[in-house]
Amino acid sequence: MTSKLVAAACLAAIAAFTATAASAQQQKPANAQEAKAAFAAKFKAADTNQDGKLSREEAEAGMPEVYKNYDKIDTKKTNGITQKQIGAYFAARAKQQKAARDPGSLN
Repeated sequence: MTSKLVAAACLAAIAAFTATAASAQQQKPANAQEAKAAFAAKFKAADTNQDGKLSREEAEAGMPEVYKNYDKIDTKKTNGITQKQIGAYFAARAKQQKAARDPGSLN
């Protein structure tokens, strides 16, 4: 169950990032494993001080979609968000969007 949630979160995060980036020329990940790897690489590149967290400035420079939602993702107000927090946020957002499109669905 946890691995499915992580995969869904990664796919949701990658979809959000590719939708907002001017990356029409880039290929979308073919599967959850590729999505997870692409997300991890993007996070690592944005995390310029390599502390495992994105500051607001790092998010603004390297992950604009995360920056736009920074306050919603940083629920503990630590001024540093992890890959796990980003994935959880985008997974929840994707679930809400799916429920809004199909209100009769239980998942």
